Amino acid sequence: MKRVLVILLPILSILTGCIGIEPDLSSYASGPAEIPLEILGELDSDTRQTLTSDPKYIALTFDDGPRADTTGRLLDGLAERNAACTFFIIGEQVRGNEYLLCRMASEGHQIGSHTYSHTRLTTVSTENMVEEIHKAETVLQSVVGKKDFWLRPPYGQIDRKRAKEIKTPMIYWSVDPLDWKLLDTHKVVDAVLSTVQSGDIVLLHDFYATSVDAALEIVDQLQAQGFIFVTVEELFRIQGVEPQAGVLYANPLKTRPIP
Repeated sequence: MKRVLVILLPILSILTGCIGIEPDLSSYASGPAEIPLEILGELDSDTRQTLTSDPKYIALTFDDGPRADTTGRLLDGLAERNAACTFFIIGEQVRGNEYLLCRMASEGHQIGSHTYSHTRLTTVSTENMVEEIHKAETVLQSVVGKKDFWLRPPYGQIDRKRAKEIKTPMIYWSVDPLDWKLLDTHKVVDAVLSTVQSGDIVLLHDFYATSVDAALEIVDQLQAQGFIFVTVEELFRIQGVEPQAGVLYANPLKTRPIP
């Protein structure tokens, strides 16, 4: 049935868009289920500690998509692993890939804005910056409906004057493996696993096949360590932080200074 749904989504998105599709979050439980004592008694101490310790949450984020082949394969892998993430979408990438946004929305992922054309916001006028953001939000709304599309400024760059015009929270990152530069699955995986901690926001790019491979390997290894993959919005909620418009966050508990 799931395979049939994936096939039908492109057709449905063309006919009706995907406005009105609400994500099914029932499979994203807030923490692990209780483990029977008789099972715990049969496990080694390290495994028992992993399973009974406090939940560890992490947010994977992906920039520069969607792209039909790589983003589609990533969504397939995330669905198989029951992992949620956040996609910061470039507006001009949406045309022809609307069905991918429908999948993101229906499968419980968060959709954010990465502007319309990946413009470095500090190099354009405030008016042009506002237009870049508005144009991207208009495209996203036409597909998935009216939502708060949190902003990731291209290159993570924004200044104080322009930040005052931003009407949503802005998301930076706390772990950056430079996947776009390395283009090497194993190096990207190692870069993330060597530094990541609970509460981190990880920057990746679903535009590259090596990054998709790395992301799925990261999910596999960290889930085995007890990590739960959530959207950025869910991570803020779990940490008890109410994000503020115009503030640039490295993670829910740490803001990024704006020059």
